[in-house]
Amino acid sequence: MKTNRAVRTPGGLSVRLDLRALTVVVLLLLAALAASVLLIGTGDFPISAGDVLKTLAGHGDAGQDFIVNELRLPRVLVALLVGASLGLGGALFQAITRNPLGSPDILGLGQGATAGALVMIVLFSGSAAQVTVGALVGGLVTGVAIYLLAWKQGVHGYRLVLVGIGVSAILTAVNGYLLTVSDIVDAARSVVWMTGSLSGRDWAQVWPLLGLCAVLVPLVLANARGLRMMEMGDDVSHALGVRVERVRALLLVAAVLLTATATAAAGPVSFVALTAPQLARRLTRSPGPNLVPSLCMGAALLVTADWASQRLFGADQLPVGVVTGVLGGVYLLWLLVTERRAGRI
Repeated sequence: MKTNRAVRTPGGLSVRLDLRALTVVVLLLLAALAASVLLIGTGDFPISAGDVLKTLAGHGDAGQDFIVNELRLPRVLVALLVGASLGLGGALFQAITRNPLGSPDILGLGQGATAGALVMIVLFSGSAAQVTVGALVGGLVTGVAIYLLAWKQGVHGYRLVLVGIGVSAILTAVNGYLLTVSDIVDAARSVVWMTGSLSGRDWAQVWPLLGLCAVLVPLVLANARGLRMMEMGDDVSHALGVRVERVRALLLVAAVLLTATATAAAGPVSFVALTAPQLARRLTRSPGPNLVPSLCMGAALLVTADWASQRLFGADQLPVGVVTGVLGGVYLLWLLVTERRAGRI
């Protein structure tokens, strides 16, 4: 059975569609939307899925309208946008480094954002907005430092991974030091943030994420062809007309911005950026970076994990970072065993 089909427009434009990948994207979007409706209806005041849809359409009563649109919808939108950003950022890092372990979790970007947030909490007793800005700045500075340290007549995948692991170890020590010198109140606040949580998220976190995704996602997709060619090697890509270092630098900046902004909005939610691209690739069975499937997989994973954190543990609602950490850790062990058996590590 053919899974690829060429579609030609009346203007002469030809587009090749991978039907299996398209089916996976549609199913992931439906799963994310279904989980979102269930999540909106979950809480101390449960609302049925039908009433959630009716309220979102503008036909709910005043109480349901306040609960759905003001209290729960922003949290769900943050979950979708953060998951999508991490999934897309992880796919970019793994494609650029040509390594399934090349994700923000491994490269130290999460630790960099955490360091920025801890500086604002511990040293300046910053507000929630200041902590968000600190996390964003910390992630961006870490990304720039890793890129500059890995540069040697260009940036190559394994060098980037090794430098990232080293920077991650340094930042982990810095974060530990900041926790030890903080008072008990700031330490407790820091630990909650470091876990990764969607609790209390409102429209103030939605708009920056939505604006960034509206700019970066089209930019990344516009350079997807060059990224796919780069998987054949820099020399071949140069021969095919790809400006390798320009495309690599542009996509690295986009990946760092996506990851840092997602971390600033929800804390360092672990392993979504690592697992989403790998799961998407296994579902589509398609070569290449699988950018759109990874984006959809990240959104579906995080909103489902948030629903599980609220429903599967009784009255003890867990931060979503705990759920993704457990699931991601199990997946990482499985991935390492698989790569070892295949002789790749």
